[in-house]
Amino acid sequence: MIDKYEGVIGLEVHAQLLTDSKIFCSCSTKFGNEPNINVCPICLGHPGVLPVLNKKVVEFTVLMGLATDCTINERSIFARKNYFYPDLPKGYQISQYEEPACEFGVIEITLPDSTKKKIGITRIHMEEDAGKSIHDSGYSTSVDLNRCGVPLIEIVSEPDMRTSSEAYFYLSRIKQIVQYLDICDGNMEEGSLRCDANISVRLRGETRLGTKTEIKNMNSFRNVERAINYEIERQIDILENGGNIIQETLLWDADKNKAFSMRSKEEAHDYRYFPEPDLFPVFVDKEWKDEIAALLPELPFQRRNRFIDSFNLPEYDAEILTQYKDIADYYEKVISSTNDYKSASNWVMGAVLKVMNEEKIEIKNFPISANHLADLINIINNKTISGKIAKEIFPEMLKENKHPLDIVKLKNLVQITDTTAIGIVIDNVLSKFPNEVEEFLSGKEKVFGFFIGKIMQETKGKANPKIVNDLLREKISSTKRIME
Repeated sequence: MIDKYEGVIGLEVHAQLLTDSKIFCSCSTKFGNEPNINVCPICLGHPGVLPVLNKKVVEFTVLMGLATDCTINERSIFARKNYFYPDLPKGYQISQYEEPACEFGVIEITLPDSTKKKIGITRIHMEEDAGKSIHDSGYSTSVDLNRCGVPLIEIVSEPDMRTSSEAYFYLSRIKQIVQYLDICDGNMEEGSLRCDANISVRLRGETRLGTKTEIKNMNSFRNVERAINYEIERQIDILENGGNIIQETLLWDADKNKAFSMRSKEEAHDYRYFPEPDLFPVFVDKEWKDEIAALLPELPFQRRNRFIDSFNLPEYDAEILTQYKDIADYYEKVISSTNDYKSASNWVMGAVLKVMNEEKIEIKNFPISANHLADLINIINNKTISGKIAKEIFPEMLKENKHPLDIVKLKNLVQITDTTAIGIVIDNVLSKFPNEVEEFLSGKEKVFGFFIGKIMQETKGKANPKIVNDLLREKISSTKRIME
């Protein structure tokens, strides 16, 4: 039945900006402080106080606009969004409405089947955060106003997404961009990246939009995906049973994997937007825009393309390595000390990411320095050790971040490349297994692997595999000639 319909999804993403102070006052934005410590008369909404705009907030907003190909409006204004809630002491939120800072952008996503899709950005605007209501098992509610006035940008997409998977990759791309720009840490668990989803369904081929609902309270990418799937299925069931979709706001309950109605969905006129009288319009002229544009770093898709073009990496490798800026930085430090770009990619994507995931650590806390990993790759390539020995050394490097050569010398793991020594081992192995020699000579090629295993076992994995392979074939061929 779901094939009969398609979802229509738009996301409103709030990103908390990495400024030291709030958007309209000098209070700290530090997360985790005691409740109601990071406050002052301005963010508490005391009568007679006046807000003063944080310049850094404007610069960060314009950076995001430039990174998403938005039009940067020369003039934008703040507005009061009026509503009542205990964690909003002023009774209104300062935001932007009719004249936002940035409009008409685009974000390109790459789907699992490697197809690319462009998602339109309607607007990116500045606003202040509200406080936080803490509900104690339903019996009482406490209010923490530390978050009041914390600077946000809201990134509003066009309803261009059709599946929860597309929404997931779009949200992932936004997180990636804000982290590369260093304007938001992207931590959904701490609330510094929050997402509301507007969802409707319609018959496939239909062009009109259906009645939408909004889902809030999704604190992870996977919860966004699950909530969207749930709501699409719920709306389809209602329509198939002859019902009508009600425009409303829903709260997602991750424990129950279900959304519950919170209130009827507001329209813009319900908030009674009007221009903020205590703040001047914001003017971003060409000179200031150019100054901000000069701060733009290499963006993720640009870095991915450079990794493909300059290092000849597969697109898959480049996508994984550039997903997080600090991983890409680590990789580039590795290849600054080795020119084996593909081996470096394999080690970072494999062993390094595996340890990070298992130990739940960030790359900045990874115990092996980029230089030491590069040296490990180099001593494999110069035949000092084999790849198998390298895998034994890697855990030792994790323990103390010792240089790989120090471990090789300490454990006497230097690769054996002496053909005479390897030849003696091969002769001994062949003499021990005459029946297997005959089997190989009769055409059973798989026995060759048996001999390789025995030789490596005899040399404790230290014999050079290529030399072993070549010498073994030579000696068996000689045996065959003698027998003939």
